[in-house]
Amino acid sequence: MPAVTVEVAAEVAAEVPDQAQDRAPADAVDEAALDEAVEFTSGLIRIDTTNRGGGDCRERPAAEYAAERLAAAGLEPVLLERTPGRTNVVARIAGSDPSAEALLVHGHLDVVPAEAADWSVDPFSGEVRDGVVWGRGAVDMKNMDAMVLAVVRAWARAGVQPRRDIVIAFTADEEDSAVDGSGFLADRHPHLFEGCTEGISESGAFTVHPGDGQALYPIAAGERGTAWLKLTAHGTAGHGSKPNRANAVTRLAAAVARIGAYEWPVRLTGTVVSCITELAALQGLSVDPRAPGFDLDGVLGRLGPAAALVDATVRNSANPTMLTAGYKLNVVPGQATAYVDGRILPGGEAEFIATLDALTGPDVRWEFHHREVALEAPVNGRTYGILRESVERFDPDGHVVPFCMAGGTDAKQFSRLGIAGYGFSPLKLPPGFDYWSLFHGVDERVPVDALHFGVRVLDHALRTL
Repeated sequence: MPAVTVEVAAEVAAEVPDQAQDRAPADAVDEAALDEAVEFTSGLIRIDTTNRGGGDCRERPAAEYAAERLAAAGLEPVLLERTPGRTNVVARIAGSDPSAEALLVHGHLDVVPAEAADWSVDPFSGEVRDGVVWGRGAVDMKNMDAMVLAVVRAWARAGVQPRRDIVIAFTADEEDSAVDGSGFLADRHPHLFEGCTEGISESGAFTVHPGDGQALYPIAAGERGTAWLKLTAHGTAGHGSKPNRANAVTRLAAAVARIGAYEWPVRLTGTVVSCITELAALQGLSVDPRAPGFDLDGVLGRLGPAAALVDATVRNSANPTMLTAGYKLNVVPGQATAYVDGRILPGGEAEFIATLDALTGPDVRWEFHHREVALEAPVNGRTYGILRESVERFDPDGHVVPFCMAGGTDAKQFSRLGIAGYGFSPLKLPPGFDYWSLFHGVDERVPVDALHFGVRVLDHALRTL
């Protein structure tokens, strides 16, 4: 593979006929693509890209793995690094219509840590057993990376050229701050994404079984903003045996307790309103979440397990996660520090800031440790409609609904370039397969059949888009 470079040249090798019609042609997926989706998922899992935070990660081997497979499909991927070893891959597939807006398809290469002793298999084995691929990243999100690679290579074999340019990006550092990944790409290499107006990536279009016989496919059209906070309390240092009315630990503990106990008010965004309305309709309920006196808790109670698609995104939130203070048991420290994982709804930042000012009080200072915007993408336009149709084409009994992610993805950083993001990593999962719990969980795994479904849906959606 080449060393780090900043130039991009990305055309498929062969000239192919123009296919600019709005509807996609016949499926381009062949048996090789289905096999490769499984092979590449397993292969990427075997490359340990654990991101422990603070720069402790090395994505380059996985980036080279992806770049080699893109190059074999006739593309010219580039490897880009802000920090040595923290490697990103970008390639562009030239569309048949140079005037068309481009589409971004992106996935991250890093994964969260896995404690091997807790797992049934080696978390970095990529083992394929009983029709399931096991390992860290099988869900988040080397499965999607593999499906993208499989689709791109299937297109090369079939001579498919999309109508619009498609930019493929595999990023570093999504599981931490993204400063070495999508943030670096958006800030330092925006030319690689020229013309991109929309993007698709992780955390959507996989089956959710609410237990009533229905199969839901939530497509993410929004994300709460990231507001990781650092709280600092100052006081008077002194001997632990003496009274201390300016105890930094006490001041900090009181603020943390207030934050943890606070009940944030309900704020319904457009995406969440659409989600509630559509979920209720599937239960035979006609509701108007914007109506005065709307009984949110009552409606969510009638939605059953499907309520999990919305109950984490109807409010801002702030969860204390870390505390640091002191250096000896019998010494009152002059400073104490805490960290809080805050999440902000679209349009909710002013309320969040004012609330934190009130909850921390005069003795505790707070600041943003890491901050990213909240997102919303249209759910009533052509793009969402095509994503919905693509899923329902391959599962006619499924019900697609929009939802807002409680957390965030690289779509936040790419939004700086004016790119609207959707969570669309399609998988058809069997009843009883708790996909939600496998994100960052133990025994992360994905069924082979789900990957096959995802490749077909992804191929259709990308070519139709």
